[in-house]
Amino acid sequence: MPGQRRHGRVNVMRAIRELDRKRVYFFVKKGNTDIFYEQLHQLNELIKQEWISKGHLGEDFSKYGPKIILILDNASFHKHKDILAKIFQEFPNFILEFLPAYSPNYNIIELVWHSCKEYIAHCLFKSVDELKSLLDKLLNQGELVIKWHRNIKHKGNFGYVAA
Repeated sequence: MPGQRRHGRVNVMRAIRELDRKRVYFFVKKGNTDIFYEQLHQLNELIKQEWISKGHLGEDFSKYGPKIILILDNASFHKHKDILAKIFQEFPNFILEFLPAYSPNYNIIELVWHSCKEYIAHCLFKSVDELKSLLDKLLNQGELVIKWHRNIKHKGNFGYVAA
């Protein structure tokens, strides 16, 4: 509902591959270290399955698979010492790089997010499920047209859920 955005919040963890602009999104209840780790695990599995589908052996993935550079913002759960140790131990293909603070223009996924927000900025949703359904259609099914040439000047409003 307008004025009560907390009741209609949808959290999305997202990733984009620079090479081919492939996007991966996970709808989550909230961002914390456990959920972040679980999403990294799922991302690792997606990349591993893609690698295996190209004729490689699964057991060779850690040693010979692609190196995955993850560019992360400075959310506290991204930098927690315990989660960092776990990532380095369990996902040897991941290389973590952190953006400078307050620098959305360096984060390519922000262009996707900005285009999505712009698409639905004036929508009024009847439920959180309706919002999630549209986000899935836009983000995971590739129906969103991304304006790759834009600079991020402001984050704007996302959308509202009506009761």
